[in-house]
Amino acid sequence: MHHPFEIIFSDEFLLVVDKRAKIPVQPAGRGKEKLTLTRLVREREGRRVYLCHRLDRETSGLLLYARDRRVQQAVMDQFRAKSVRKRYFAFVQGRVRRKSGVLEGRILDRYGKRYGKKARFARTRFAVRERFAAASMLELFPETGRTHQLRIQLAGIGHPIIGERIYAFGKDFSVKFRRMALHAHFLAFRHPVSGERVECAAALPPDLRELRARLQK
Repeated sequence: MHHPFEIIFSDEFLLVVDKRAKIPVQPAGRGKEKLTLTRLVREREGRRVYLCHRLDRETSGLLLYARDRRVQQAVMDQFRAKSVRKRYFAFVQGRVRRKSGVLEGRILDRYGKRYGKKARFARTRFAVRERFAAASMLELFPETGRTHQLRIQLAGIGHPIIGERIYAFGKDFSVKFRRMALHAHFLAFRHPVSGERVECAAALPPDLRELRARLQK
């Protein structure tokens, strides 16, 4: 994927794109970033689009936009009801022993701590898809949507996502990678207008395929 994003699904109500890593979805802080994914999508579509959820700047993968506020609200209601299904691939430090499991407990992201917010319950299921000499490839099934949820939980069990810089230190990693090795590869939801189930998938991007090949050696 050479462009900042690729369109995976599109109709008159919704748009699902596969985002390249390192591009912010929305302006951060005081909005200094002019190049954001939302702006690029809007320019390509020639009309406003409305973000339904978020991905970190360094995370690649699927992101859902609505074409009007009413549809956006209907989709966000599904997120709040936990009926949207999301899956991620993550390459993490170390060999994860269990084939599968559940990560759960109260978490608080770094920015929440700064502003005095309270820790909130988070739950993620995981399955090991591949083990390497010094790393593991996991598939993650988040059941809640807390800020930095996957990053905090994986760092908390001693298997931080490769490339993590907030909840782990660079010196902790035996495998080096230039961004966080996290990819949102699957998204499923109920179409807010037709009522039909929509499923979207995005293959690993080139940089993660290269990382995987390097780890397999």
